[in-house]
Amino acid sequence: MANRLARFRRISLRSLAGKSPRSVAGQMFVMQVALVVLLVLCAVFALVLQSERDTGSEAKRRSIAVAQTFAHSPGLLPALRTPDPTAVLQPLTEAGRKESGVDFIVVMDTKGIRYTHPLPSRIGHRFVGNIGPSLAGRVYTESVHGPLGDEVQATVPVKNPAGKVVALVSAGLKVENVASQVDRQLPIILAAGAGALVVATGVTALVSRRLRRQTHSLAPDEMTRMYDHHDAVLHSVREGVLIVGDGGLLLLANDEARRLLELPADAEGRHVAELSALDPAIVALLISGREATDEVYFAGERLLAVNQRPTDRDGGPKGTVVTLRDSTELQAVSGRAEVARERLKLLYDAGLGIGTTLDVIRTADELAKVAVPRFADFVTVDIADAVLRGEDPATTATDLRRTTVRGIRNDHPLYEKGRLIDFVSSTPQARGYSTGRSELVTDLSTATGWHAQDPKRTKAITDYGIHSLITAPIRARGVVLGMANFWRSKRHLPFDDEELSLAEELVARAAVSIDNARRYTREHALAVTLQRSLLPRALPEQSALEIGYRYLPAQSGVSGDWFDVIPLPGSRVALAVGDVVGHGLHAAATMGRLRTAVHNFSTLDLPPDELLGHMDDLVGRIDQDESSAEAAGVVGATCLYAIYDPVTRRCSMARAGHVSPALVHPGGSVTFPDLPAGPPLGLGGMPFQKAEVELPEGSQLVLYTDGLIEDRRRDPDVGMELLRSALMGHPDRPPEESCQAVLDELLPARPKDDVALLIARTRALPSDRVADWDVLRDPAAVAGMRVAVSDKLEEWGLSELGFGMELILSELITNAIRYGSAPIHVRLIRDRTLICEVADGSSTSPHLRYAATTDEGGRGLFLVSRMAERWGTRYTPQGKVIWAEQAVPGTAEDLGLTWCDVDSALSD
Repeated sequence: MANRLARFRRISLRSLAGKSPRSVAGQMFVMQVALVVLLVLCAVFALVLQSERDTGSEAKRRSIAVAQTFAHSPGLLPALRTPDPTAVLQPLTEAGRKESGVDFIVVMDTKGIRYTHPLPSRIGHRFVGNIGPSLAGRVYTESVHGPLGDEVQATVPVKNPAGKVVALVSAGLKVENVASQVDRQLPIILAAGAGALVVATGVTALVSRRLRRQTHSLAPDEMTRMYDHHDAVLHSVREGVLIVGDGGLLLLANDEARRLLELPADAEGRHVAELSALDPAIVALLISGREATDEVYFAGERLLAVNQRPTDRDGGPKGTVVTLRDSTELQAVSGRAEVARERLKLLYDAGLGIGTTLDVIRTADELAKVAVPRFADFVTVDIADAVLRGEDPATTATDLRRTTVRGIRNDHPLYEKGRLIDFVSSTPQARGYSTGRSELVTDLSTATGWHAQDPKRTKAITDYGIHSLITAPIRARGVVLGMANFWRSKRHLPFDDEELSLAEELVARAAVSIDNARRYTREHALAVTLQRSLLPRALPEQSALEIGYRYLPAQSGVSGDWFDVIPLPGSRVALAVGDVVGHGLHAAATMGRLRTAVHNFSTLDLPPDELLGHMDDLVGRIDQDESSAEAAGVVGATCLYAIYDPVTRRCSMARAGHVSPALVHPGGSVTFPDLPAGPPLGLGGMPFQKAEVELPEGSQLVLYTDGLIEDRRRDPDVGMELLRSALMGHPDRPPEESCQAVLDELLPARPKDDVALLIARTRALPSDRVADWDVLRDPAAVAGMRVAVSDKLEEWGLSELGFGMELILSELITNAIRYGSAPIHVRLIRDRTLICEVADGSSTSPHLRYAATTDEGGRGLFLVSRMAERWGTRYTPQGKVIWAEQAVPGTAEDLGLTWCDVDSALSD
């Protein structure tokens, strides 16, 4: 403050002027110049308007005069009575127009038809303007847009000796000619205005220059501030201020300086040596004029901190300015202030450092890290074991697990981390857990209730030097989750009541974070359990693909990633991978609904694009049903669906907003098939497209969700290249090993999103396990097919299935011949089951029904359903295929069916 007050008398005029946008003189100059400019502009504008008005009036007067002169000319009436008035009048009007300085003179009849005009092409046309007033005998002026452009014209009547209007004469000027006259006057007007502006501005500048010298270029707010500061220094400042002139003359003393130094009322204007109330040491300092910084002097019973600075550093008058501060109570307060500052800093650091994650143990570690060694020498945190599992804690201090131990040394005798502790009721921890209030133990050596917990260990603790304890309940939302214990050793004094409040504040900041972590742990565990229960627990048996898979839930929250492997008729296998938008229980439940829907639609044996179309409709309906604000939408879910046929080695695929699959060729190269990208499920409006590729045996089809390749630190394209490099060059590696290799290459230790990965190595069904026949549409062909099938089964060593398969085949071929259409094709496949397929060109599907006793037909499909393990229909672009399966090597008894049942069905 001494440095500022040293320049108080001149108030840093140059600094203030530099900071102010305008000084008083500058503002006055700007205002006066603005006023002069405004007046000059107004005068110029008024002159321009007056000139335009005068010019316009002159144009009208000239037009009227010319029109009236021509209308009253002696030869006009005789010329009007001639057979061709134009021949007589046109030369006269043109000569008159040029002589009078108007732009046109038009003579017309009472109907407005022109006899004359400067443009001969306009003669004979109707006059442009209002002739009504002139026909009534009046002179009429107006502005119109005529043949020559914008015009000012005057129309006067031509009367015969009887006073009747027999014709009209109009004369006028073009507006541009009128305006040009005004433009010729503008330079004179503007020059006069500019001269007046220069003279007035010069006078204003002289006045402003004189005012600037008188006000030192200060702005109005700076001048006001200068006088306000002067009054504040004199009467309001809590520090004493003295201004001492050259030679030791006291020039100024504010109210606080008078109080601290007990100066008399007439002290100002006297020499400081004459003031008997001043201490001689202070007098010597004031007379010396030297700089002083926080030098301590006595003034009676007060202890003053004195600062002194010269006032002539920046060209001011010689002298010094002195500030006085009463520091009598400062010594006592400074110690307490430092303690309070450290505690506030501790709470601030706790707010930043506690609760950075949704992990109970890590939050407890953060609490201990903040408190040691700034508040306590050792910190232990005991959390209810149920809380660590995400459950609600018990009501007593039993089953508390020590989750954190931190101290200034590691050789302490406190319970180790991970130990399950049951505190006895007499301990401070048990009492605090039950009551929800903190406990302060200033001397552990006399705390008999605490010693009852473990006498041997508590003695070791006191012998170690730990002498004081604060135990605070970790309480959030009315529930105690555990206890936080703060221990002090010989390095510090025992805890006091103020430090008990500080400990409670620290624990309160951690309690909410621990409870949030507990709730998150519970929801995360529930979601993971739900999602794992909805995903396949084991892969179904099938021969078409060798499959490996992985599912990894995200550490931050469960998402809706899923996959499935679905066996289809004809030894085919469907693969599905999908992703639901969002995280948590709702995403996991929605994933289960979509996976179930895919299962259901797959039983219809639909191609991938049609199946995704049904899924899209389903998701749209689900979103409409759950359109409330509380329910999260399903729109945006993605899915990839593929069907592989080991007989033809062809794979058809379609995707709805999902990432493209990867294909590992038998040679080890990796490509990403060009699969059309459909919109995510639920958006509607766009059909899905499928792609079909032929896969050599040993190829690997890699299906995955976006969590595998997407990361905030890299582009998705980079993730796909990493996936390519992880798969490339290992065509013979088993799918399970490939899954692990891909995860190790692409995923961090704690993935942010769920990951579903499915790798399928293709197998081909040998040609000797497939038999095909084309069948004529003739009932007699059925017998031949029975013989051919019987021979093939004999060749495969499945002759025991011959009767059942012949019966099934007879019924299916007979139905195709009777109700279907050509071509009819039969295929027999030997796989895990014996599969019979009958295809025809019709799209009508047979239905199973119970035939009445009197019905002649209707029993065929019933027999098929009883003899076959499974049967069904699928549609193809060429028609339909009806298929049936029998167990291999099974018997009719294995299916719960005897030949007696067959005979009974046939007899019915």
